[in-house]
Amino acid sequence: MAVSVCTFNVNSIRSRVDLILRWLTEKRSVDVLCFQEIKCEAAQFPTEPFEKLGYHIAVNGQKRLNGVAVCSKLPIERIKCEFGVEVLDREKRLIEVQVGDTVLLNCYVPRGGLEGEERHAYKMAFYDALTDYTKALLAANERVVLLGDFNVALSDLDVYDTDVFEGAVGFLPSEKEKLNALLATGLGDCYRRLHPDDKAFTWWDYRTAGIWRDEGMRIDYIFASQKACEFLESIAVDLWTRRRRSPTPSDHAPVIAEFQHI
Repeated sequence: MAVSVCTFNVNSIRSRVDLILRWLTEKRSVDVLCFQEIKCEAAQFPTEPFEKLGYHIAVNGQKRLNGVAVCSKLPIERIKCEFGVEVLDREKRLIEVQVGDTVLLNCYVPRGGLEGEERHAYKMAFYDALTDYTKALLAANERVVLLGDFNVALSDLDVYDTDVFEGAVGFLPSEKEKLNALLATGLGDCYRRLHPDDKAFTWWDYRTAGIWRDEGMRIDYIFASQKACEFLESIAVDLWTRRRRSPTPSDHAPVIAEFQHI
């Protein structure tokens, strides 16, 4: 039976929980939900409504900022929230779980800043450490899915207008280089595997109402090891939650992949 795996930057889980529950009950069922930017500690995560839908929950949260969580209808067999690397553990941006035969690493990469700024250096160091960790993870596990908000649009296909994003955070050559290095560890971009030439964005600026003109970026990804990619059946961006006026949406849309099994 196919298993659906979703990545979704919710930009505050407590602000978005009603919208997410409507989506899950009215629009589509999802087996494994990987949330980023939950903006709460584990104790404040709204576990009860997700448990009522049959989810097991793992949270690596942080007060008011960052934070990641996994809600899975399949049993979560192992949870890892500390990675033993200062730049990875400085802020709550990673959670690793074992679901079935697959290791899922849910990631919220720092947004960063312009070159020369402290936040840019942090983002570069985070990518280097994440790449090293991913190499080890792939060496130890055949089936790995690395997903989340990577805060980089990798190619010209991943932005609506290259001129608009030239020199902007999220489209800098140094950022693309780091994301390509991460992929070079042995990961495939699931969306590009099935849609090599399509434009489909996952983030649109609140301030410009860009969602209504599809003026966005693709910065949320589902990457998978070669073995995991063999089970990939479909992948798409679901715009239902983003095109809401009420409840207020996140500025991101969820990306959902279907695997034959995990």
